[in-house]
Amino acid sequence: MAKKKAPKVVNSSGKRKTAIARATVKAGKGRVRVNGKPIHIMEPTLARRKALEPIKIAEAMNRFDRVDIAVDVKGGGQMGQVDAIRTAIARGLVHYNDGAEGEDEELRDMYLDFDRTLLVNDPRRKEPKHQMGRGARKKWQKSYR
Repeated sequence: MAKKKAPKVVNSSGKRKTAIARATVKAGKGRVRVNGKPIHIMEPTLARRKALEPIKIAEAMNRFDRVDIAVDVKGGGQMGQVDAIRTAIARGLVHYNDGAEGEDEELRDMYLDFDRTLLVNDPRRKEPKHQMGRGARKKWQKSYR
């Protein structure tokens, strides 16, 4: 008896500050959803454009045909979530369109040439508050007279 090949499903993640995005890439009709809603209705427009960058690059290289992507994102602010989303999508597409070595080198190189943060998480975090001030840098005003 011949074994049935299981459908390919790739899970990937992206982080930015305190935002965490988890993407699931599988065969489908080309739909991209973020927290259950289509990515094309994401507001504001700048955030939508930024989140669609890895998809546009993959479409230009003919690597985005018949793939559904479902992204769940939580934590952080709006633009932190967008950066986490684009990292998760880009990583998922690279692993889904894998070659012999397990990754699509051409797509990976194109992402790295465009913007390194598409595949690499941004390590920067918020600086903690210090004493004698209201935040990380601001200090209470002092007077000598």
